[in-house]
Amino acid sequence: MNFTIENKGDVSNEFLKRGIKDFKGACDFISKLPYKRNRNKKSLLCVFEDKAGTCSTKHSTLRKLALENDRNDIKLILGIFKMDAEYTKKIENTLNEYDLEYIPEAHNYLKIVNEYYDFTNPNSQYSDLEDKILEESEIEYNEIYEEKIKTHKLFFEKWIQDKPQFDLEKIWEVREKCIFDLQN
Repeated sequence: MNFTIENKGDVSNEFLKRGIKDFKGACDFISKLPYKRNRNKKSLLCVFEDKAGTCSTKHSTLRKLALENDRNDIKLILGIFKMDAEYTKKIENTLNEYDLEYIPEAHNYLKIVNEYYDFTNPNSQYSDLEDKILEESEIEYNEIYEEKIKTHKLFFEKWIQDKPQFDLEKIWEVREKCIFDLQN
């Protein structure tokens, strides 16, 4: 899965400026950035500007790096999975408050050939959520903002059909509270 980074675009240049010369080094760098929402995730360079990122911005940066270096075999995946207290204790109180076993969460990661990789944090492993995946699709680096949110909300609309205590706005608020929990 490794390749040498060539100066073929803005993302490649940002890694090279930091002395990162190959894809494995880029993945290591990205995974060590703090987990935090970016100020402008529409900016291709937001993880460098903010020195932080989410699963979306971190993995879209790696996808763009791969494309700049003619590596179309490195795919960006959008998975909807059951985010529960087993996955992360940080959201347990929020789930309990709303009497939820889990909340469907959209997560980005990479697929290279038939292997999945999660560089959200240094200890992130795709295997931690593999059996919790509800839905999965390939997206492109520039779809992490509008398309990801649209897909996530469409999933929620179906998911809450048998949960009369929630409408789309309310379940999105619960989800936002869980994301806030993750950052603290």
